Amino acid sequence: MMRTNHSLVTQFVIVGFPDLDEMQGLLFAMLSVIYMFTISGNFTIITLISTHRHLHVPLYFFVAILSFLEIWYTAVTIPKMLTNLLNEKVISYVGCLLQIYFLHCLGITETYLLTAMAFDRYMAICNPLRYPSIMTTTCCLQLAACCWVTGFLGPLTQIILLSTLSFCGSNKIEHIFCDFTPLMNLACSDTSLNVNVDFAINSFLLFIAFFCIILSYIKIISAVLKISTSEGRKKAFSTCGAHLTVVLLFFGSVAFMYVRLTNTYPANYDRVMAVMYSVLTPMCNPIIYSLRNREIRELLGKKLLKSLHGS
Repeated sequence: MMRTNHSLVTQFVIVGFPDLDEMQGLLFAMLSVIYMFTISGNFTIITLISTHRHLHVPLYFFVAILSFLEIWYTAVTIPKMLTNLLNEKVISYVGCLLQIYFLHCLGITETYLLTAMAFDRYMAICNPLRYPSIMTTTCCLQLAACCWVTGFLGPLTQIILLSTLSFCGSNKIEHIFCDFTPLMNLACSDTSLNVNVDFAINSFLLFIAFFCIILSYIKIISAVLKISTSEGRKKAFSTCGAHLTVVLLFFGSVAFMYVRLTNTYPANYDRVMAVMYSVLTPMCNPIIYSLRNREIRELLGKKLLKSLHGS
């Protein structure tokens, strides 16, 4: 086995769900179904948006990017979780760091993509006359690019600090995949700097994004309440419903998991929160955008009817 400069441990064992050993087969089946549904659901949304020209507008451009992101986000964790359930629980030191990096860079990208979507809704509702001239294709591409660049740069400092820690004792990660806190719990060296830097970076990134989203929705609600007809208010709110639901799901679970000044939370707490943001939220996104968005819902209905008649 290859030995790193900073670690006597060259591989880790991901413990997974030790309290559910008798249900490994059932968990594997459930997780497989969820993964296939997540991939197919998000891929269907991307296909619908890309093949229907009337959906080539900023709102659906960002929805397609979000679906594309969710496909890769789940690919970072769920396949390895499935192999862990088959008793292949070993992951290399480098593989563990890579999983943490891509998990967090894609998570940060999603955080700022949801912020860009809030800005799009703000412009559409609060500045409808200027909306077409501001939210151009170029502007949308630039916003999406900024989200990706921010995401890929965001966790670099934490990863570099993590790579300097020494691991010389237990190699059992009490979690369902590699992540900062479970890995730091195994370190032989002092992790106080890592904990403080994690808290500062995660708090800053989440605060900036959440502040922008909240500010956008305050202005959106203020503008919608000024609409004279109830039908107009309902239509304006309906364009925000799906996005707001996804924001609450994603930010709620991520904040409870990462914005904290201690790494001594119970392992089962971390496992539950990890399932929330890495498995359930990506699965819910295609459902939310299908049920809460009229145009996507109608296109899905037509596609299902066409496939049924075709068979």
